[in-house]
Amino acid sequence: STILLEIDGHRFLTDPVWSERVGPVTCSGPKRWFPPLIALKDLPPLDAVVLSHDHYDHLDYATIVALKERDVTFVAPLGVGAHLERWGVPASRIVELDWWDSYTFGELTLRALPARHASGRALVDNDAKLWAGYAFLGASHRVYYSGDTGLFPGLRTIGDRLGPFDLTMIEIGQYNKAWPDWHLGPEQAIEANRRVRGSVMLPVHWGLFALASHGWTEPVERALVAAHDAGTVLVTPRPGQSFEPTLERPQERWWPALPWHTRAEDPIVADQAD
Repeated sequence: STILLEIDGHRFLTDPVWSERVGPVTCSGPKRWFPPLIALKDLPPLDAVVLSHDHYDHLDYATIVALKERDVTFVAPLGVGAHLERWGVPASRIVELDWWDSYTFGELTLRALPARHASGRALVDNDAKLWAGYAFLGASHRVYYSGDTGLFPGLRTIGDRLGPFDLTMIEIGQYNKAWPDWHLGPEQAIEANRRVRGSVMLPVHWGLFALASHGWTEPVERALVAAHDAGTVLVTPRPGQSFEPTLERPQERWWPALPWHTRAEDPIVADQAD
C-alpha cells in the first residue's frame, strides 16, 4: 500500500514500508518479496505522509523514524499520532483526523473516510485507535485510497458525497474466508470501486508481503477477471512504475504465471455486502 501520489502540485506518501520484514520484531514476520525500488533519501519533497492505521504492514517503525528527519506533515487517524510522537515525530507535525474530518494543503483537501477494519500493534490495544481511508480532493483531480477495509454500505456514501474519482487505490489482497469483513478480496474490491465511483482503479495491498494463505498472484488474477466482467478499468503497473491515470493505463502482466483459486473455488463475501 506504499504509493507516491502526485496530485495537483502536491505529493503524498501513503503507508510507507521500507523495512525487510513487518511485525513486532525485526528478525521475524512476513518478508518482502522484493527490495524497495527507491532509497528513502532519494524520495522527492513530500507534503505529507498519510497513514491509514497502525498495523505493522502499514505503520513501519523504522521507516517513520527515517522520515521524521524530513520537514513533512504526518496525517493519521485518531490515536495513531501517539505512536508517532513516541517515536520522535514532533507533535507540531502530526495531524490526527476522525472520519470525515479534513486538512488542507493549499487548494487541496485531504479528507479521512470511514473504513471497515481494525487496529492494534499488541494484544492489549486492539481497536484502541482509529483506521481510515482517504480522499485527496484537488482543484482538478480526485483520488480515493481505501486503506484496509471490508465491503460496507458506507462506500456508497463516499461515492455520493465525494465522487467521482479519477483514480482509486483499493486493496485487493490478504483475504481469507475466516475474516471476510476485514479485507475486500478481489471481486469485492471491484465492487468497492463502483460504489465510490472510481474511473481508473489501481490495485494495492497484494504484491509485497504474504499475510494470508492465498498465492501471491491470485489477488490480481481474480481482480482482472472481475474487472473485465464489470467493465472496470484496472491498471497493473510494475512496482515502482510511474503513470498518469488520465492518460496512461498500464496493463502489463509483469508477475509470473502461477496456480490460483477462482472466486467460485474460494469466495470472499462480507456479511454487510449490501
